[in-house]
Amino acid sequence: MNTNDPAVSVVVPVRNEAGNIAPLVAEIGAALDGQWPFEVVYVDDGSSDGTAAELDGLKAQHPWLRRLRHKQSCGQSAAVRTGVAAARGPMIVTLDGDGQNDPAFLPALLRALEQGAPSVGLIAGQRIGRKASAFKKLQSRIANAVRSMVLRDGTRDTGCGLKAFRRDVFLALPYFDGLHRFLPALVRREGYDIGYVDVVDRPRGSGVSNYGLWDRLWIGILDLAGVWWLIRRKKRAPEVLEE
Repeated sequence: MNTNDPAVSVVVPVRNEAGNIAPLVAEIGAALDGQWPFEVVYVDDGSSDGTAAELDGLKAQHPWLRRLRHKQSCGQSAAVRTGVAAARGPMIVTLDGDGQNDPAFLPALLRALEQGAPSVGLIAGQRIGRKASAFKKLQSRIANAVRSMVLRDGTRDTGCGLKAFRRDVFLALPYFDGLHRFLPALVRREGYDIGYVDVVDRPRGSGVSNYGLWDRLWIGILDLAGVWWLIRRKKRAPEVLEE
């Protein structure tokens, strides 16, 4: 790796988040400045508002800010993978672009990942004091309970966007749409331990959510079945001896 390359890449998937960009970029910079060499990779997932213009304006102020763009919206998992694949840092942290994930928790995630190396492959944020409607909280509790019962991944909250992991570990995972919701189970499948950090949820900065709940219900059920199958079919790599 070039000595000028960052140690940390912050990957932020966004779609139509104009109004949330500038405050979040400033918070990320403040949280990481002076601690690790870093870059921030925004992946614009086919936005039709002023997201691209805001990012381009901010790039002139922040040399560590990069913008990638999907010509058409491909979904959150595709945006995360695009960002990780293009990242220059060996350690990745992700967070949602709506302002609900507080960047102040990024250092705690990264330190936990560093301290847990090499056995720990993922540090997952676990939301407390979640800022959501009672109905949305109920849906999440049901979904998390079903997922935990089926996959036994030991994680109470896979929906939190705050996560830290090694780039090589992520890119070795089987890719599918919806991957970001099953990272703990898939990282465990590869033989790594998972660490957890409690994080405080915040209200959305502006705009409305781009990710529905009922519209992905059946897809989520199929994804859950597919991840269960992947875990069941995982075989230990053979030990090879040279004689």
